[in-house]
Amino acid sequence: MKTLNKELQASITPRKALELLKNGNERFVSNLRAHRNLLEQVNDTRDGQWPFATILSCIDSRTSAELIFDQGLGDVFSVRIAGNIVNTDILGSMEFACKVAGSKLIVVLGHSKCGAVKGACDHVEMGNLTELLSKIQPAVYQEKDTEQNRNASNPLFVENVAEINVKRNVKNIIERSFILEQMIENGEIGIVGAMHNIETGEVTFYKDSQYIKDELNPNFSVAELRH
Repeated sequence: MKTLNKELQASITPRKALELLKNGNERFVSNLRAHRNLLEQVNDTRDGQWPFATILSCIDSRTSAELIFDQGLGDVFSVRIAGNIVNTDILGSMEFACKVAGSKLIVVLGHSKCGAVKGACDHVEMGNLTELLSKIQPAVYQEKDTEQNRNASNPLFVENVAEINVKRNVKNIIERSFILEQMIENGEIGIVGAMHNIETGEVTFYKDSQYIKDELNPNFSVAELRH
């Protein structure tokens, strides 16, 4: 596959970027990875990079964005932190990725059986991890479907919290970054929440957490998210 350059990146719309990731995940799940000469891509990208997507995912060793979306060198910005949470440094990185480097899509990617989410469900406190898990706690309290066994021993509760956490962070990014908010409003970039199943490798993109303003959704406004 071709290495991305400035012209190819510019031709990719947010919707197309989403399609590229979906197609890449289908190849990954089918074990039909695209042929790439990685050493050639090293040479092709030595003078610059033009990734089409920015993916915020967990540090989990089984959730490598480049692998599960079958992407090559220079294709995606990968932001990784336990629990795929958002902080000021991550927002700044995303603003660089989109406003400066031309990325067209932000993906907040959670995964099944997430250890950080389990820690938040059990209200774990341990050193600096305490502050990190506190950013997932709102998703724990927002989960209202589970009345008993609201802890990490309940797999359904954990997965419900993980999904809520992803969708909360999609909105957190929009609400906390004026730059990204305006780019989404103008249709320059899109943002979507997704979940990676570590047992099958499949990524599910949440339709109710997908914000792309284009011909398929011309009337979308980020103001809708504030109501």
